Amino acid sequence: MKRLTTLLTVAFLALSAMAQTTADDVLDVARRANDYFMAKYSDPTLPTNVNKVRPSSLWTRAVYYEGLMALNDIDPQPRYIDYTDRWATFHQWTPRNGINSCDADDQCCAQTYLMRYAQVGGNEKISRVRENLDHQMQTPNDKKNATAKTKGTQPSLYGWWTWIDAIQMAMPVYMQMYRLTGETKYRDHAMAMYRWSRNECGGGLFNTTDGLWWRDADYVPPYKEPDGKDCYWSRGNGWVYAALVRCMDELSPKDKAYKELKKDFLLMSKGLLKCQREDGFWNPSLVSSNYAMPETSGTALFLYGMAWGIQNGFLKAKDYRPACDRAWAAMVRESVHPDGFLGWMQGTGKDPSAGQPLSYDRVPDFEDYGTGCFLLGASAYYKLLKRK
Repeated sequence: MKRLTTLLTVAFLALSAMAQTTADDVLDVARRANDYFMAKYSDPTLPTNVNKVRPSSLWTRAVYYEGLMALNDIDPQPRYIDYTDRWATFHQWTPRNGINSCDADDQCCAQTYLMRYAQVGGNEKISRVRENLDHQMQTPNDKKNATAKTKGTQPSLYGWWTWIDAIQMAMPVYMQMYRLTGETKYRDHAMAMYRWSRNECGGGLFNTTDGLWWRDADYVPPYKEPDGKDCYWSRGNGWVYAALVRCMDELSPKDKAYKELKKDFLLMSKGLLKCQREDGFWNPSLVSSNYAMPETSGTALFLYGMAWGIQNGFLKAKDYRPACDRAWAAMVRESVHPDGFLGWMQGTGKDPSAGQPLSYDRVPDFEDYGTGCFLLGASAYYKLLKRK
């Protein structure tokens, strides 16, 4: 009987996904996913306890709040803001591990702090973040794999983002600070660090031919999957894709940095469209048959970027709207449980092998960032459907 009930539920969700063409339907699903998370983690100040205790300002939770703020943008609710401000106030609106941390993962929470500052003000929301960025801008990374060759600068001053996840965690913070203060030093330093990761780290992490990113210096050619295909990690590319969107949102379209990021966004969009699965998902390993299965976090981030790109006139709707529709339908059909839990979500790691095997029912080690990715994708898709 239990198996029959499960099959009937899956069938119902599949039919719902096929009919899900309205913005209100998308919002209902986004609310369900978020309500599940907020009910399960009702106290936002409590630390996480996955293998060890970590404060709730770590990057996984910070990504969730990016998604929650996106949801609040389309569905304003005081309870979302209260949940956010309780969390941020508890952490004193400070990057994890303090103002002297240069780790992008520690800085990710500042994206939400600065969003709240932009909405309601309050020096406490910006002051420690600003101190943190000012500190990093004067501090070289002396690790062996972070040597930069940027002419006229301290050799490793820009060599902090040695893994592509870092671009999403920290680069938008710099662009937000630039927009809020008008000080170009934040934009310029962020672009210098981005170019170092793109062009120099490990010989350059962005393969412009494929429009896809190697995860870090350990994964550049000739790193291959067992089937001989290149190893491009889905969520890692999703992080960069989302970062490009979030940074451009903070810049004027006339800004040279905007135009530079837009070029990479278009290259990535073309590369990502080529490797979407027929069912609407993207594999954990984008161009490989190894780990050929649905994966929700990367798919949600690609939906986020493509829906944004269509709305801003950068991507042709006739080419990319079907990809968005398939991605959303696939996640509702295969990932979203009746209670809002999200299946086929890859756990933390740095390549397609992490957290395997994935499944509809498996709970990843951290649930928060996956929910954040899903809410980002859902919110952008909602806006796309609301367009007249």
